[in-house]
Amino acid sequence: MSLPHILVVDDSPSLRRMIGACLRAGGYTVSEAADGDEALALAMDTSFGMLVTDQVMPGTDGLTLIRTLRKTPAYAAIPMLMLTTEADGQVREQARDAGASGFLAKPFDPDQLMEAVGALMDPSKVG
Repeated sequence: MSLPHILVVDDSPSLRRMIGACLRAGGYTVSEAADGDEALALAMDTSFGMLVTDQVMPGTDGLTLIRTLRKTPAYAAIPMLMLTTEADGQVREQARDAGASGFLAKPFDPDQLMEAVGALMDPSKVG
């Protein structure tokens, strides 16, 4: 089984590169977008099997990005991981209400990222 193509969206170039490098090292194909608007354009031209997005970005934020993609049949059921510096319960609730499959608070280390992605790709491994 091939691993999915993952779209990584974050307005921080260094964080985007780090996330992309971790995922590529794990065998995933990765595309990167600097903000939600760029991500929406990419998502309409390319089929992605997972989304990893920051919450707070200029233009279209992560919550709006997830809500918009969830309305598109191709993205209605793919795993979507929300990244944010906001770790409180209200933000997690907003992310889930928007359609996020999982949540990872910044800062995180590469192992935490890979664990979160792996759990969303194979829910039977959660536990």
